[in-house]
Amino acid sequence: MRLDWSDPAVRDLQDIHDYISRDSEYYASRFVERLLDAVEQLTAFPRLGRIVPEVRSPGTRELLFSSYRIVYRLERGRVLILAVVHGARDWSQKEQKPWDVE
Repeated sequence: MRLDWSDPAVRDLQDIHDYISRDSEYYASRFVERLLDAVEQLTAFPRLGRIVPEVRSPGTRELLFSSYRIVYRLERGRVLILAVVHGARDWSQKEQKPWDVE
């Protein structure tokens, strides 16, 4: 199964790296590497994550990593990473939800 990243998800990953690197470039890089390793598992096990509770659609899932939610969509032949967001983030106030990404 192919793994693709949406533009917003790539920006999320960069923002996470930038935030952690304020304290340590090494730990920022290490954290992102570990997150990417976790996401890579989806190529072999696309249903590894749970269904996103806010969506309740079997095709929109999330993989929990540390305190982050990695939201992805199962599509024909690929896993599309939609967003990487902190678990404490409140999505109810956002106009565009991560699963609304095309």
